[in-house]
Amino acid sequence: MPGEKSSELFPVVDLSGNVIGKATRGECHDSRSMLLHPVVHLHVFTPGREALLLQKRSTTKIIQPGKWDTAVGGHVDYGESVAEALLRETREELGVDASTATAVGRYVWESSVERELVNIFEMEADPERFSTAFDPEEVEAVRFWPVEEIKVAFGKEILTPNLEKELQKVYPEIFNL
Repeated sequence: MPGEKSSELFPVVDLSGNVIGKATRGECHDSRSMLLHPVVHLHVFTPGREALLLQKRSTTKIIQPGKWDTAVGGHVDYGESVAEALLRETREELGVDASTATAVGRYVWESSVERELVNIFEMEADPERFSTAFDPEEVEAVRFWPVEEIKVAFGKEILTPNLEKELQKVYPEIFNL
């Protein structure tokens, strides 16, 4: 229910990720407060980094509905660590264990609605042996995209702007355009 989600509590953090307060989802996403709150993203590459797993956001999502995005993306709940949030979000969104994921970076993403401290993780998976049980309320589809296909999709309103910026920032050796 939208009302229930808007009252979820998120930590408010400084640029280093230290918790300095708390606020509801509604307060963090009100387009006025711009309270910095942490999120997690997971990139799942094939061996050799030839392809990347992406999720198509549900068309019922408020932010970037129907666009392709990171394999997993979600908020850190108040009282939860970033690592705990990654494991929870990966289970909830894909039905996958992300315990082998490693941290690869952090940056601030700001949209017209919110300001997020994005904690980026990555892991490797063999697409022949990788299966998901994604949540259809959150995710419309998932598939491995060849890197070249992702590059072609840049700037065409297929991918979320956040994903495009993130891939170029974190993986310039792969996604240099």
